[in-house]
Amino acid sequence: MQIGKGELQIGKTINLAALSREIGISVTPIREALSQLEHARIIKAVPNRGFIVQKLGAKEAEQLYETIAQLEVLALESSKISEETIASLKAILQKSSVTESTGEKIRFSFQFHEILIQNCNNTILVQILADLKTRLLFYEQALRRDASFYEQIQVQHKAVLEAIEEDNTPTAALILKMHWMNSLKHIQQQLLAG
Repeated sequence: MQIGKGELQIGKTINLAALSREIGISVTPIREALSQLEHARIIKAVPNRGFIVQKLGAKEAEQLYETIAQLEVLALESSKISEETIASLKAILQKSSVTESTGEKIRFSFQFHEILIQNCNNTILVQILADLKTRLLFYEQALRRDASFYEQIQVQHKAVLEAIEEDNTPTAALILKMHWMNSLKHIQQQLLAG
């Protein structure tokens, strides 16, 4: 929940007792959920400190974005895009174009990608992508600060949608892959600057 809202900060300790009080759940299920996040390499267990939010390294970022790009292209190529899906993609693009909030723009971007592959019949592929994107969402919320970058994302999403509307999946896949590589480049610049 806090990852999705961008409330956790890189390098900060997660206070189990405070989290338990905040959400009204005992420490045991929270510890189990945090263990799952550790398995996903979003957080790290540190002896005598608890859990901390891991920093993203340049090599790890490269591997994460490249993997997502390749898997999402595969998912897109095996998806049947309906008129309802196209309408939903257009609605997300419209919402993203009118908001000023960077956090909302990030969420709308992730929703665009979720809708894009929602009709993929390979449920394992979709689940792997969802897990990887949960990890990616946290880092994008922490590292993306340049509002003009979202204008580029909007243009890329529109180009993907136009290719889909023209029934040109190879072009949509190529633009999609370029989108993820541009995002990687931006995050790498943020990592170097930070």
